[in-house]
Order: sequence, then structure tokens, then C-alpha cells
Amino acid sequence: MKKSFLLFVSSILFCTIFCSCSNNVTTTDSLNTVTTAATSNTISTTVTEATLAEESVPPITTVINPLTGINNLDSTATNKRPIAIMVNNNKQSLPQYGIEAADIIFEAPVEGGITRLMAVYPDFNKVPNVCSIRSCRYYYPIIANGIDAIYIHWGSDKTIAVETLNRLDITHLDGGAVGAPMFGRDAERKKKYDLEHTGYLQGSVLAKGLTAGGYRTELKEGYNKPIFNFNAENAPQIPQGTTCTKAIFNFSNAYFSTFTYDEASKVYKKQHSGTPQIDSSTGNQLSFTNVIALKTDITMRDSRNGLLNIALNSGVGKYISNGMCEDIKWSKADENSPIVLAKADGTPLSINAGKSYIGIIGNDKLVSIQ
Repeated sequence: MKKSFLLFVSSILFCTIFCSCSNNVTTTDSLNTVTTAATSNTISTTVTEATLAEESVPPITTVINPLTGINNLDSTATNKRPIAIMVNNNKQSLPQYGIEAADIIFEAPVEGGITRLMAVYPDFNKVPNVCSIRSCRYYYPIIANGIDAIYIHWGSDKTIAVETLNRLDITHLDGGAVGAPMFGRDAERKKKYDLEHTGYLQGSVLAKGLTAGGYRTELKEGYNKPIFNFNAENAPQIPQGTTCTKAIFNFSNAYFSTFTYDEASKVYKKQHSGTPQIDSSTGNQLSFTNVIALKTDITMRDSRNGLLNIALNSGVGKYISNGMCEDIKWSKADENSPIVLAKADGTPLSINAGKSYIGIIGNDKLVSIQ
């Protein structure tokens, strides 16, 4: 009886060991691996989370960014419309946020001697939160229209700005009309700023909003090209002119933009009326590879409200980069055409790859080159 019992136990132990060897499954949490071995034909397969991630997420490919000439634009943004956002530049609204991410910033005067910015972004999927959004003046959407950009603002002057948007059928989103969740009032800023300086765009919902609204996001035929002629990214050129370690654009007695050259980084750092212009979301001072002045006629349109007329057809200007300044000419064939830059002799101008600042300033105002 005892012998039969021992044989029975031995049989159970043998089966247990045999089965364990036949189904050899080892899990190692620290390596996140699973290994399977077959008894007849030994096959070992190892699957890691990293391998799965590589298989499920396609590699990011980049193309030349048409706003900068640099190969850093996600290829999914190819042939997509850029985003042009009106940004408050009133001294009482500073600092702004989200504007350092823009690849081009236009600055031009509005009523009362102040200026307003238009920040341009190449990929509507990657626009950050931007504050503070401000109202439209008619010349900004005409500039945006020249590159087929989607124009974003918060309100408009009720005369020529609204007429221009409608006449040219410009795709635009008005924060006051669209509302949440794309637009809102920054709760923290409301504690210390006037309400007009608190409007923001929530960049993370912009793409969904464009889709839901049925807005065209593909560029029109003929617009899928660089905004300017760019030198090769790895071959910057020195403008043919005079040394420029500092440039001052005097928009009015109270508002002026200063650009100081940083030799180490090869960029010009911007000041707003004597104070470094900072993006509060990053803490960084705005900086640009290219600083461009476009001189033109700026006249009073309506003395009752101070609205201006700005001629957007042609003129002279300055191209500043790499520590040098060159005299240039500029032109805009019509309201649907981009701004074209040329050398003083009329031949095409190529600018260095990188971010650009473009100031539109009256013929009667001083651009100081030092």
C-alpha cells in the first residue's frame, strides 16, 4: 500500500516537472519582455514595448518650412495654409505669450501711435496658446491673404476692415464670434489686466475647430512655395551694405522697436520701446535671423477714430542679417499677391534661412542703423 502511494506521488511530480518544462514562459517586468520556447523546434520570440512603439508610430519626416527655409516642418503640414494671428502690442498688454513660436512677425502702426503684431505659424496643428488676441485693421488681412493664410483676430474696426474681409472672402476666425473652447479670456490676466488685453486662442483645439467649421486648409494653387527666396540653411550670406549691430524702427514718438545683434547666436534680439520683448510662456526674448523694414506711405484715414491708411504696393526698405544692413526694394502686385523683396538694383533678393521680423513703417519715420 505504501509503495503504491509513493509511486502515485512520484508520477504527479514527474508530470508537474514535465509540463513546466514543456510550457516554458518567462516574464521579466523590468525588461517588459515575453519569451516563448517550443519543445520540438526551439523558437525564441522577443517583443518589447519599444519595438511595438516603433512599429505603430511612423517616423516623423520633415520638409522645408516655407516661412523660414529651414528643414524642420512636419511633412504632414505640406501644402497646408499657415495661420496669421493678430496680437495686441499695447504696452499695457505686455508680456504676450505664444508669439516666440511664430516664424514671421509683422509689426505695423494702428491708431494712437501704437503698433500691433501679426504672428504667422506654418502648421495649424502646432499653434500654441496665444495671448492677447486683438482686433483687425484692414491691411493685416491683405498681407495674410498674399500667402493664403487663415486669419485670426478678436473683433474689427467696423468700417474698412469688415469690408475688406468680406470683399476678398478672406478665411478668418473672430474670437468674439467663435467663442469657447477655441477662444477665451485668460483668468489670471483678468486679475490685473483690462479685459481687452485678456483674449486668447487655445491652440490645441484649432485644428478640430477648422475641421468642424469646414474651413479650407489646403493652399490654393500657386501658393505652395516659400514666402521669400531663402539662402541654403547651411550657407548664410552677409547682406551687401553697412555694419548693423543695432537697428531702431521709430513707429511713433512712444513706440519703437530695437534690434540688437548677438554675435554668438547670429540673431537680433528685440526690444519693445526700450524693454526686452519677452514671451511669458517661455521666458525668452524674441529674436530673429532676419530683420526687414518696409517703408511706405501711411496717412490718416479718419481723424475721428485715428484709423490709418497704409499703402501696400511698393517702396524701399532695409534688409538686416548677420550683422549687416542692405538697402532693398519691395512690392506687392495686388491684394492677392505676396510681398516680394528685391535688391536696390531690382534683382531678386535672397534672405537667410531663419525667423523673420517685418516692420511696416511710414516714409516719414526714421529707421536708425548703428
